Amino acid sequence: MPSRQSLISFGPGPKDGASSQEPATMEELIARVTNRTGLDAATAQTAIGHILAFLQKEGPATEVSQLLAAMPGSESLIAQSNEGEAGGGLMGMLGGMMGGGVMALGQKLMSAGVPMGQMQPLGQELFAYGREKAGEDVMGPIVGAIPGLNQFV
Repeated sequence: MPSRQSLISFGPGPKDGASSQEPATMEELIARVTNRTGLDAATAQTAIGHILAFLQKEGPATEVSQLLAAMPGSESLIAQSNEGEAGGGLMGMLGGMMGGGVMALGQKLMSAGVPMGQMQPLGQELFAYGREKAGEDVMGPIVGAIPGLNQFV
């Protein structure tokens, strides 16, 4: 039976001249999130992109850059996440009224199909992975800098 990781594609594979390093890292994280939360791979991928985009926007720039550098493929998930943000619309307006932050992220995750009860396990798995790849000295300041984030990690 093929592994769950082999079912997810992030673009050209090694045979097309691309490095196999990049997809493996994000595929590993997505597999861990799906195993922990029960979310399907596409929803997990979207949710991870939203969370990473949120960290990039709200977190300390130095540590977030170190985290993203330690997670090859993260930038493409952020780019995919930001593609749907252009219009803003009613959800963008509501997020702005709520002041953004963790509440706005929660709304984005629910809109992406993440049930409220799965947000904490999703955050815990993503941050555990971040600690493994980038270290506590990178993750600690990120968690400490964003009000309310510690509830989810």
